[in-house]
Amino acid sequence: MTTRQKAVLALITANMIWGAASPIFKWALINISPFLLAFLRFSIASILLFPFVYKKLSIDKKDIIKIIIIGLFGVGIHIPLFFFGLTLTPSINAPIIASSGPVFIIILSMIMLKEKPRRKVLFGTFISLLGVVVIIGRPLIEQGLENSSFIGNLLILLAVITGVFYTIYSKELLFKYSASTVTFWSFVVGSLTFIPFLLIEISNPKTNLVINYQGYTGIIFGVIFSSLIAYLLYQWGVQKINASEVGIFTYIDPVIAILIAYPLLGEVITPIFVLGSFLVFGGIFVAEGRFPYHPIPHLFGNHKPVYKDDRII
Repeated sequence: MTTRQKAVLALITANMIWGAASPIFKWALINISPFLLAFLRFSIASILLFPFVYKKLSIDKKDIIKIIIIGLFGVGIHIPLFFFGLTLTPSINAPIIASSGPVFIIILSMIMLKEKPRRKVLFGTFISLLGVVVIIGRPLIEQGLENSSFIGNLLILLAVITGVFYTIYSKELLFKYSASTVTFWSFVVGSLTFIPFLLIEISNPKTNLVINYQGYTGIIFGVIFSSLIAYLLYQWGVQKINASEVGIFTYIDPVIAILIAYPLLGEVITPIFVLGSFLVFGGIFVAEGRFPYHPIPHLFGNHKPVYKDDRII
């Protein structure tokens, strides 16, 4: 396989794991509190990752602030927003809302990384964004204003936006440092960020500190799969392709989430959800030729489309 094919496979695998994460974490959060799960997930992952990266942890002084920003946006802020959002809204909403990430990635990659996405990228992703708006507004349409799912959807959207900053800043640092180095420091910064909120959380007498099989499943899945494996694969993939190309892989997440959420949580698909999803995937269809390769076909073959203006020839 070529390096690009390996990067595509890495990003597909990472997003399959993160697609499964929404229903699994929502199920786990029935038993374990959000900051406790977040802290255990990333602190344990940091410890497990340390033996593999301790020889290459040196960071230039001028990059320390950037590492802190990555840790805050990618873990310290992103994860609590995501977890609290999950407690308030169906888990199948999360990956659909995450599909708005490419819009922000494209805009920021144009500004910060001077990348120049094609017109089809912009048009297709904005159609997808319209679908995300439908998903976010779904609780208001179906159940009115007095519904916590709307707040949960907004929290997940904010989590998506913080994840975009993580991607952009990671891309810049990955020119200088390995994926494992950036991942390790982002985990450490995020874990330290959780500590004050964790102390407040566990001091609350209403917080459940007795972890059962649901909580342990969330911890194990979070540490091994969603943190170590997915983050490393994601960082490595981002290192090899343009930041504006990364967003397409988030469209894998909803399929995996739906397949798991129904048997695990009993979440059902409604007509409004179908409409929003149709718009999201419609945007993908419009933008089908938007990158210099198609992810799945390019994974197995060597065909590279040739572009003229905005058309594949």
